[in-house]
Amino acid sequence: MDSKGDSASSGTTVLQDLAWGAILTTGLVTVSVWLWSLPISFLLVAGGLYALVCWSVLRYWPINVDFGPANRATLLRASLVITLIASAPFADRFGQGDLWLYGFLALVSLILDGVDGAIARATKSQSQFGARFDMELDAAFLLGLCVALVAMDKTGLWVLTLGLMRYGFVAAGCQFSWLTRPLPDSFRRKTVCVWQIVTLMVAILPPVPPALGGLTLMTALALLAWSFWVDICWLYQRRNAHETA
Repeated sequence: MDSKGDSASSGTTVLQDLAWGAILTTGLVTVSVWLWSLPISFLLVAGGLYALVCWSVLRYWPINVDFGPANRATLLRASLVITLIASAPFADRFGQGDLWLYGFLALVSLILDGVDGAIARATKSQSQFGARFDMELDAAFLLGLCVALVAMDKTGLWVLTLGLMRYGFVAAGCQFSWLTRPLPDSFRRKTVCVWQIVTLMVAILPPVPPALGGLTLMTALALLAWSFWVDICWLYQRRNAHETA
């Protein structure tokens, strides 16, 4: 993930941004423990996930460069996503009201997903780091929703394929370097991603029976597999050009 190294420095350092992000995450986690009576392992998972975010930011973004408004918006969303992911394994403890709240917070996260991109375009602060930060957060969010459905026993373990397929693609790139080459922007890819999140959120809601939720999720899985296949074919056809370059 390349940072936007030519950004101008500002009075607010990355460490300060991560500090307020930690405060926000702590607040959301504390409220979640109070509302849902979550165990200590929830706190450990949430803390570990935020520590991973901090490590990634400090590893790939210069500490003396302004983090930028778009990245701050993504960091704000990360606090909410971390809370949702960390609580996902305990979704079986949720009552109907809790599940409605969980689904609503997931919807808020989905809406916020478009905010950071809009801010980046409006402020001309796009960066490769910001795009990767947003993408990794989406991938983790998807996997968290899959875990929640498994914990609720609304679907089988197969649904985890929805969240793990992207990580499998990344792992395959360690063996086949041509899979790591940049892909062009794709409306198809973005649409499939949104459809995955929407179907997962809907399946979590209490009125949706497991059979209906499973059917829509199978559709999402088929679309995701097709989308990855299209990208893999595109990269494979250009592998020789990549190797020459």
